[in-house]
Amino acid sequence: MSSASEARESFFWMGGRLATGLEEISNDPKDLDRGGFWAVSTTFEGEFLAARFAEVIDSPFPQSLDPWKKIEDKWHSSLQENQYKEYVQAIQEEILEGWVYQVNACRILSSTFHGDLRALFSELLIKNPAPYSSYLEVPGLTIASASPELFLSRQKSTIRTAPIKGTKRLSATEEGFGEKDSAENVMIVDLMRNDLGRICVQGSITVPRLLNTENHPGLSHLVSDITGELVSDVNWSSICDALLPPGSVSGAPKSSALELISRLESKRRGPYCGALGWVENDCALLSVAIRIFWNKGDDALHFGTGAGITWGSDAQDEWHETQLKARHLLSIVGGDFQ
Repeated sequence: MSSASEARESFFWMGGRLATGLEEISNDPKDLDRGGFWAVSTTFEGEFLAARFAEVIDSPFPQSLDPWKKIEDKWHSSLQENQYKEYVQAIQEEILEGWVYQVNACRILSSTFHGDLRALFSELLIKNPAPYSSYLEVPGLTIASASPELFLSRQKSTIRTAPIKGTKRLSATEEGFGEKDSAENVMIVDLMRNDLGRICVQGSITVPRLLNTENHPGLSHLVSDITGELVSDVNWSSICDALLPPGSVSGAPKSSALELISRLESKRRGPYCGALGWVENDCALLSVAIRIFWNKGDDALHFGTGAGITWGSDAQDEWHETQLKARHLLSIVGGDFQ
């Protein structure tokens, strides 16, 4: 744990709540049990960051004084098209061997950056309003998120998660989602039921919403809800251990998918595909950190995109899905994206 030296420059915003007055930064989820309002960001690889803020008020996002200026440099991908398709095929070989059933295969896009992410986030709120839009700025890390996916909501003992599996262009929703998307969604629902089973009362886990279509800017998603009642005296460290990283962006079985991702993805995902949101005592709202732009205090801006791979996947189609998920947001941000 370390004291914050730049408290006035740090803040967090999500869903109309603005947190200011940074008091401390912790890398230990046990500190969440001490109470107070914490903004939380985890990496896909398991690094944990929580920033405790002294003041929380209802407020619109504090706009940047300068408008967003689109970046002009090229976006570079951690995996090129042929490499990504080889990755998909490698996953399918592992599926054939029975080692894994589904893996979320991702790549990281990076571009040179000298701007203000607050200005970008203001632009995203207008042009890509998302259910779990959020912004975190602490020393060494800034994240502008347009996440459409709920990782975890908690109200005292009641917990809910809502994984997304299945993505289409909004204009193609009349065609409905196919068998591959539905099967993949159900697979992740089962995974999340198993994860929740580690921290919830036996028999309390339910699926009140299965395979529901949600429309978002430019895209339509297939979403399900899983709820449960937490066992008594559960702590935040146990919750994090049971649920992270999110199942929808890892795979099933999760342990096998994580090993495969670690072996085959050429670049660490970092904050992408982790969790992002807030914890306050026994309440929380955490998104899956997808559709995020992040900067680590250098001259690079990063964005991640991915697709869920099953035995029924077509490598070319999955590459196009990663393009589809990136294209709308990158059209707002700017840069050369092929």
